[in-house]
Parts: sequence; structure tokens; C-alpha cells
Amino acid sequence: MIRSLNRLFRPKSIAVIGGGAWCRLVIEQCRKMGFEGAIWPVHPKAGEVAGLQAYARLEDLPAPPDASFIGINRFATVEAARVLSEMRAGGAVCFASGFLEAQAEDAEGADLQAQLLEAAGNMPILGPNCYGFINYLDGALLWPDQHGGQRVDKGVAIVTQSSNIAINLTMQMRGLPIAYAVTAGNQAQSGIAEIGEALLDDDRVTALGLHIEGFGDLRAFEALAARARSLGKPIVALKVGRSAEAQAATISHTASLAGGDAGAGALLSRLGIPRLDDLTTFVETLKLLHVTGRLESNAIATISCSGGEASLAADLGHMRDVVFPPLNDRQKTDLREALGPMVALANPLDYHTYIWRDTEAMTRAFAAMSDPALAMTMLIADFPRADRCDPSDWDCVIDSITAAKAQTGANMGLIATLPELMPEHVAERLMAAGVVPFAGLGEAIAACEAASRPVPCDVPPLLPPTAEVESGLVPEAEAKRRLARYGLRVPKSGRAKSAGEARAVAADMGFPVVLKGEGVAHKTEAGAVVLNLMSGAAVSDAAAAMPADRFLVEEMVSGAVAELLVGVVKDPAHGFVLTLAAGGTLTEVMEDSASVLLPATDAMLEDALNSLRVVRLLDGFRGAAAADRGAILRAVNAVQDYVLAKAEGLEEIEINPLLCTPTDAIAADALMRRKD
Repeated sequence: MIRSLNRLFRPKSIAVIGGGAWCRLVIEQCRKMGFEGAIWPVHPKAGEVAGLQAYARLEDLPAPPDASFIGINRFATVEAARVLSEMRAGGAVCFASGFLEAQAEDAEGADLQAQLLEAAGNMPILGPNCYGFINYLDGALLWPDQHGGQRVDKGVAIVTQSSNIAINLTMQMRGLPIAYAVTAGNQAQSGIAEIGEALLDDDRVTALGLHIEGFGDLRAFEALAARARSLGKPIVALKVGRSAEAQAATISHTASLAGGDAGAGALLSRLGIPRLDDLTTFVETLKLLHVTGRLESNAIATISCSGGEASLAADLGHMRDVVFPPLNDRQKTDLREALGPMVALANPLDYHTYIWRDTEAMTRAFAAMSDPALAMTMLIADFPRADRCDPSDWDCVIDSITAAKAQTGANMGLIATLPELMPEHVAERLMAAGVVPFAGLGEAIAACEAASRPVPCDVPPLLPPTAEVESGLVPEAEAKRRLARYGLRVPKSGRAKSAGEARAVAADMGFPVVLKGEGVAHKTEAGAVVLNLMSGAAVSDAAAAMPADRFLVEEMVSGAVAELLVGVVKDPAHGFVLTLAAGGTLTEVMEDSASVLLPATDAMLEDALNSLRVVRLLDGFRGAAAADRGAILRAVNAVQDYVLAKAEGLEEIEINPLLCTPTDAIAADALMRRKD
């Protein structure tokens, strides 16, 4: 499929099927872009379309087209795809709507999409319900609307499910060179991952940006990430929407914490694809990656001629995973020589304006600030508006930063704190000199954070979600017994069918004990758990007050320095999501959680644990003993091992709390929902 998509995206001949305004615009845009291949309009009655000879039938074309734009109604689209496939054409864009996306309003839509897939066979198609693609490298496009891009020699590729967002991205005036803009529409056949992999195979593509509404084939995304790693080309994603599939259950805290798009975030993290929050940061990160590729660290520096800008940069960096390393002796010496005695030297640096217009001194200062220990050095300078001011006084800034870049070879950027104060012609000039032109201070720092995230290696294949089942709640004692077989430490326990029997079990076990009512999911809220019972009478009284007629008596575990939640939820969209969080009563109060997809390596689990705020308790807070990290990992891996072995029929597991002591990690409570 990838090889076939390459023929579609880099065509030497294009067929445009239909004679409406959309099809005429495709032809006109091809001419405007300087496409050098053949363009063949196809229309049953018109002798010419947009000034070109038209062919009455696809079978009349001089040769099978490499790429075809099918701009006719949805029913005729199916037949056109069938003929093109039989001709062994390279591929097609299906512009028409009214397929699967319209099934809520039109029951015929889903069946029609199935017919389209059958008709296309092995021939690649984009859509249906999409605009198509623009190849700015070769001037080839199947695109029935205006666009704002221009021919480039190299650039980034962007794939989106939204045609409108694709149009907007081509209109950006931030200096981002776009090599390909591709829309996927319904992804009936060619998904975002397959499209992205084909685009990465073009040597002229430097980075890939994905706008994702929902994931399809998880294995295809794994293949895309692996291919990107092998090519050394970075990917970033703007993931929007909250997957309805991920809201599979709300019976436990785990389902709530792992609901929404936590699975999507865990998937992107696992694949080494930074997730961005908005289109502006998406563009700025792609711009950075186009110029420098991935950053080797998150160490950055900023230079400005204002203390206000330096403070703002420091504050914005504090909210991101970036660091501003203190200046070393070499930097201090060289900066003092360039700036004189009146400037306080620091990172971020306010260099004042003593050397303004002295291009040589400015160059020395900017070069002095850069250092091999820094991944990116950025100068802050907003350009005056040309309609009311004279921007030529800022030429010294451009000349100095580009000269410093040439002198040091370091990664350098120039930031306009307000995006509109980075003129496009300045951005293009900086880009040509290898300097990243950032439009927006917050966006620049967010881009550095994203570009510095490490790419995971040796990641095991995902455990795919299993089929949906009608599941039931497994009794707690039985759930613990099953998990204990895989290494989970659980308290000593006994089950009872009455209050009197519970009293007898407790006496045999020894006090203090914990009493729980069986068959209750949220025991604390329902009054179905009582701790630290010291006598038989206390046990029988507690049992009588509980909303249950069966009981579980357990030893009382003491000495915990922290409590964790360990849970797994089956997410039909992304696989099995394992969530670690602050446990016990802190789960809802702290909202402190991290999610990974299974299977997870020990390194992934350690990273998830270290990202929690409650980790301070695990490490020993204010002189308290630290928890046994090894025991915690063994407990988490016991849950994971059970899931990997018994995934079929499993919907959910929750250990809350996992009592973390200096010597052990014991599951005080366990919930399991499955169908055996």
C-alpha cells in the first residue's frame, strides 16, 4: 500500500472526473502550481473542461492515470472507482460526501462506503468526504479549493482528517515550509498512519505533523512510529476529541481516571510522538523540527533587551519541561567582554540596549550566549508594524542572529512574543539562514519542550483490545486469589456468610482486622468497610450495620507510608490502559494519575510513578521511611502479568489502595470485572 500511495502522491498524470466548479478549480490549481505532467479531464458530454480536451469515458484516456480526482455524486463515485481499479490506476481522491460519516442521517451511507471499498480493491483511495492532497514539492495536487502554499524544495508533511483545518494550515504566514498537505476524510481505506508512512519515504520531507480525531489501526501507528525512528524523522500530533469508546466503564476510579483521551495520550507517548494542544504550537514545533530536528536536551537559553521579556520567558519555562541552565564561566567571560560592566549576567539574559545597532557587538553577545550544553538559544525581538513604523532599525537583529548562527553552528531561534510581530518575509529570511523564526513566546517554549522529548526504543507491541463482553463483578476474595497467583501480595483473609461467622473468622485470624461487605463496588461510600476492629463484638456489630449479607475478614495491614491506585481498563480504541495514581481517599482529591498502555516495561512504569506528585511520599517525606520501590513494581507487574495472560473477557481491574510500606506493597482492596 505504501508504494501505491507514493504513486498517487507523486503523479505524472492526473485525471479529473467531472465538470463542475470543483473540478475546474483542480485543473486551474495544477496549472498555477506549475504541474508538468498530463492533466486529463473526464466528462461524458463536454468537449473541453477548463480549456483542456475532455474524454467522454475513463476507458478513453491515453493511459491509466497516476492520480484521479473523482468529483461526481456519491453513487457515480463508486462506479468510477471500480473502473479506475480495473484500469490499474495509481489512486483516487473521493471528494463526495454522504458515506459512513452520514449514517446517522442516511442509513444508505454505510452500505455505500462498503461498496466503494469493494470497488476500489487494491487501488489506494483517499476519503471519501475529503479534499485530497497538495504536493508542494512537485506542484501536483488534487485539491478543489484555494490554498495558501507555494512550491518548496523541502519541508514538512501534514496529514489531517479535517479538510478545513488543512486549508487553514496552508494559509499560515509563519514561514513554515509545507511539502505535503493531505486530508484523510473518512479513512475508509487509507488511514492517517499509512498516509504518513508514505510521505516520510520522500527524502525531501523533514518532519511529519498529524491532526488526529481518532485512531484506527493501532498496528499501523506502531509501524509508522518505527519507520520514523529508522529514518530519523520526527512526528508530532494534535489529538482532538474525547473518545466515546474510552468511556467503557465508570464503576471504578480507574475507569474515571483512564477515561476520555488518557488512552490516546498514553498511545502517543508510547510511540514517541509529542502531543500538542493547539494549532499554533503545532506549526511552531514543526518549524523547529524542520530546521533542527529533535533537540538533544531540554536545556534552553533566551536573550532579550528587556527584563520584562526575560522574566516572562522564565515564568513560561517554569510551566514547561524545560530548564534554563546557569551561565558557565566561559559564557560569563565572553558576555562580559561583549556587553560591558553594566549588564547583570544570567539565563534568561536581559542584554539591555547599550549595543543596539552595533552588529558586531550584538553578534559577539549572541554567540557568547550559545553553548554546547544548550539545545536551543533564542533571541527575543518583536518587529515593529511596517504600516506605521520603520522596521529597518531591526535589520541589525536579523544580521546579528544569523551571523551568530553561522559562527557557532548552534541551534538558534528568534522569537516574537506576539505572533503578528514576526513578519513572514523575516521568517523566511531567518529560515533560509538556519535560524528558527518563532511566532509567540509561549509557543516557542512549548515547541522546545516537545522537540526535546526522548524517543522510546525497544517498545514491545501493544496488547490489542479484546472483543466486547457482558461482564460481571468478581467477588473481592476471588479477585485477590486470582491476582495472587501472578505474584500480587494480599492480606490474610477469610470469607463469611453471616455476622456470627465473620466474628469467628476474625477470632481465628487475630485482631486487629478489617471487615468488608462483599458485592459492593464503592465500599467506603456505601459503609461496607470498617478498619481496625479489635474484638469479636466489634466485628459482629459492624457486620450487622453493613448493606451486605456476605463478608470478607482481612488482617489489618499497618505501617504504610503511602497508598497507590493500580488499575487497568480495556479501552476499545487504544488497548489496555494501566493507570497509577494516588490511592485511597486521595484518588479523587489529588487528581494525581499517569497512564501507560500494556505491555509496559519497568522503565515505563518507573517514569509513570515518578510523574506522580505522591512520589514524594514514596521517596520518604520529611524524614519518614521510603516505600519499597521494588515491591511496588512487583505488585504492578503482577497485575500486568494477569492482564497479559487473561485478557480475553477482562474489562477492568482496580487495586485501591495498594499499601506501600518500607518493606512491602500489599493490595488492601481489589476490584475485578470480567466474563469467564
